[in-house]
Amino acid sequence: MRHLTVPTRGPALPLAVVGSLAVALSTAPPAHADAPRPHSATKTAPHPSALPRAAAVVATAQESGEIRHTVVPGDTVSGIASQFGVRTEDVLALNGLSWESVIHPGQELVVRAADATSAPAPTPAASHTVVAGDTISGIAGRHGVSTESVLSANGLTWSSIIYPGQTLALPLAATPAAATSSPAPAASVSVPLDDEQSAHARHIIAVGRELGVPDRGIAIALGAAMQESWIRNLDWGDRDSLGLFQQRPSTGWGTEEKLRTPDHAIRAFFGGPLDPNGSMTRGLLDIPGWEQMSFADAAQAVQISAYPDRYGDWEHAAYEWLAALG
Repeated sequence: MRHLTVPTRGPALPLAVVGSLAVALSTAPPAHADAPRPHSATKTAPHPSALPRAAAVVATAQESGEIRHTVVPGDTVSGIASQFGVRTEDVLALNGLSWESVIHPGQELVVRAADATSAPAPTPAASHTVVAGDTISGIAGRHGVSTESVLSANGLTWSSIIYPGQTLALPLAATPAAATSSPAPAASVSVPLDDEQSAHARHIIAVGRELGVPDRGIAIALGAAMQESWIRNLDWGDRDSLGLFQQRPSTGWGTEEKLRTPDHAIRAFFGGPLDPNGSMTRGLLDIPGWEQMSFADAAQAVQISAYPDRYGDWEHAAYEWLAALG
């Protein structure tokens, strides 16, 4: 495994409480630098007995037409905005908040001003019972709602694990806005990917889906690839390291030709019963208890890097890429 100096991550990541954005492409790849690292959002997955809270919309409609929401545990600004059919930017502006702001249970937020003309808020109504193979993003996509709104409605985070038999509350998809509503501007993720990086990220996600890897495992693969190669199919590296994950022919990961073939490199990283290397190497699915490990520890268990903590720097961005591309 090659040990790269951590690449520049671009602008500081917004805290997870504000929510994730859709992907925008950038033509400039990350550069080698020892710049300040983005905030790490490593979280501990909930125990199966920790059932999600029911979706809560705690709002007061004032006589003037103003709508307020009282923050409850698990709320995010983007989740609240999605529940009421308004833009996150508008909620931030109405309450004097920024993308870096943290909200607290019991805090009252103005969701819609008295003269707002945006579409009526969707109300939590439907539910979904989790079955084997389900992912939060997949459930959200099937029901026409955002992943962020499902997370918010159930008090979950990007690191949460769902279980068969668990019931998730689903907010209704927002109805089309009235003609007087302002369209939401195109947004970007905190760490943009260019065309090459996006193509490799989609390949990682597709293989993960094919193998039945949960969202958390796919995000770990994305973060590991960014740390190791900037999600680029490199033909060079530390000692004989090559490819997306900087795997080494000399340690059994495959020939130089195979390691420069993204599909082989990705499947070897995930490992499991369909590992192209058989038992020669150990992928993520071969690590006992990887689901309960921190983001960085799970990646390190596969990569064995001299800088194990640096994988955690990409956790939040990895979930953003997964939501935007997967």
